[in-house]
Amino acid sequence: MKRIIMMVFRNLFLVPYMWIRLCYHASHVDKYKEEQHYELLKYITHRANKGGNVTIDAYGVENIPDENGFMFFPNHQGLYDVLAILDVCPKPFSVVAKKEIANIQFLKQVFACMKAYMIDRDDIKQSLQVIINVTNEVKKGRNYLIFPEGTRSKNGNELLEFKGGSFKAATKAKCPIVPVALIDSFKPFDTNTTSQVTVQVHFLKPLYYEDYKDMNTKEIAALVRERIQNTIREAGF
Repeated sequence: MKRIIMMVFRNLFLVPYMWIRLCYHASHVDKYKEEQHYELLKYITHRANKGGNVTIDAYGVENIPDENGFMFFPNHQGLYDVLAILDVCPKPFSVVAKKEIANIQFLKQVFACMKAYMIDRDDIKQSLQVIINVTNEVKKGRNYLIFPEGTRSKNGNELLEFKGGSFKAATKAKCPIVPVALIDSFKPFDTNTTSQVTVQVHFLKPLYYEDYKDMNTKEIAALVRERIQNTIREAGF
């Protein structure tokens, strides 16, 4: 909370303008192209990071597929995760997130601009419909992000189990799967400090359909988890 206050205070003259624009975009999602929404979100995130003593170090940006219609699968550390990736990812993407965060101010508007899907893990029918919708949109060339752990880790850079079901949309769409390793992404919003923080975002080499077509979703989940785990360890965490 302290860092969020600092982000607002250090951008005090810009906050009203940025908030009004964000809310307008969120309320008129069909008025703007996806790239226009994304440009605004990147600008706001960049200003917030600068004011909040947050630095994002990106690695492997060249691993992001040139052709749209891929899915990111990062480890989940906290409320800041999507903003960390958004700040350094050159290509627009949307998100599948749990419904519990759908009404958190700012994130609510950000997800509206991204046309994100909120998933109800207790409603099997709704969850299956989200998978179908995401599959169809990825086939049409939209990019998506799903957290395969399903919930954030409470132990910093330690990983939880990756759920095979998280990969169903990717396998149905036969799209590239891009593992993303987040390091220290829990620190900006999930620790009570305002000191300088560096978050690492590692875009790992994608798995293409030919790489995983003979694997089931549990095997894919285990492989993606292993690659992310190895990256975190190699970084010294």
